[in-house]
Amino acid sequence: MPTEILMPALSPTMEEGTLAKWLVKEGDTVASGDLLAEIETDKATMEFEAVDEGVIGKILVAEGTEGVKVNSPIAVLLADGESADDIGAAPAAAPAEAPKAEETKAAAATPSAAAPAPAAATTDSGDRIFSSPLARRIAADKGLDLKSIKGSGPRGRIVKADVENATAAPKAEAAAPAAAAPAAAPAAAAPAGPSTDAVLKMYEGRQFEEKKLDGMRKTIAARLTEAKQTIPHFYLRRDIKLDALLKFRSQLNKQLEGRGVKLSVNDFIIKASALALQAVPTANAVWAGDRVLELKPSDVAVAVAIDGGLFTPVLKDAEMKSLSALSAEMKDLAKRARERKLAPHEYQGGSFAISNLGMFGIDNFDAVINPPHGAILAVGAGVKKPIVNADGEIEVATVMSVTLSVDHRVIDGALGAELLKAIADNLENPMMMLA
Repeated sequence: MPTEILMPALSPTMEEGTLAKWLVKEGDTVASGDLLAEIETDKATMEFEAVDEGVIGKILVAEGTEGVKVNSPIAVLLADGESADDIGAAPAAAPAEAPKAEETKAAAATPSAAAPAPAAATTDSGDRIFSSPLARRIAADKGLDLKSIKGSGPRGRIVKADVENATAAPKAEAAAPAAAAPAAAPAAAAPAGPSTDAVLKMYEGRQFEEKKLDGMRKTIAARLTEAKQTIPHFYLRRDIKLDALLKFRSQLNKQLEGRGVKLSVNDFIIKASALALQAVPTANAVWAGDRVLELKPSDVAVAVAIDGGLFTPVLKDAEMKSLSALSAEMKDLAKRARERKLAPHEYQGGSFAISNLGMFGIDNFDAVINPPHGAILAVGAGVKKPIVNADGEIEVATVMSVTLSVDHRVIDGALGAELLKAIADNLENPMMMLA
């Protein structure tokens, strides 16, 4: 029976995507690892690889089709001995329906009901075992347990050849059915503002241009709404004197000229935040639903504005890296973010984020926490201001205003204040960051 190729979940949060381009055509022979198509997610355009060998019997979704639901059929793959005449036996591709609320979270990991293969298996710890639909079906027919099979496909995926070469063995005793999770209580309907029809009627007779929301804009809107409605934000503000840092940065940049490195103030802010998270380890944490996870490394996300939205690429193990290494990595991540070429693992994770609008002349602002992060630092511009020094005299200093937005479920007020003080101390005493 022909096998359906399903719309892949290319990131943990992906629910639908755009089939941007087919890299194969009907009648082409493909092998495991061959590129089939380019898929646009809410964050990037990514290549989709074949996991089984066969012939492309029929393309079900045309190039440029938007809103293709994860796990809906996009093409049909023919195995040895199968022909296009067999495709009638495969379920037709029905228009994808919007998932029900209770199905949305599972959509990225569960095959569609139309798929003929058994449901994806999981390890004893609950992790998904990645395998092709054809491999799962053959394993079920042969009585094989996928947990005992090592995959040879891309990223360890179990493919047809792995299952055919495996020796049949008794399946592990089935675990007792998990108790059904209690149905989540319906969320209270939050005022979402006027409906589309109401807004259109309001502006009847006025000139305007409708801008269709792309996947990124929809995701940003949904995540920010969720963040502000579900995360108990509180805000800590303070000024940081930058004169010592600016002088130290100038000296370092002169020494680094021959290496083509130019450090920015933002590079110092990243390093200062990473070291502060090590100095205040209980603040290096994320909210995980029913628990808090305290991270050991300092994985710092940095907001990068792109056309139509933003990315927050993550600099992992930032506390271990030199300023020049952080600067080079940040430039590379920012460049690829603007080209929408970041892989999901490069913009997911982290416990802390930085959003810097100082270069736009913004004095101060409050940033929205990016879940599951515990905090985000909003950075304003460095501005010359009169201050009173330690001797009680008035002098001019370069002062930067910052605001730490904190998730109160993860970090209490005193702990947040300790973290912000550690960041400020690092920036006001920059040579300490090299010790």
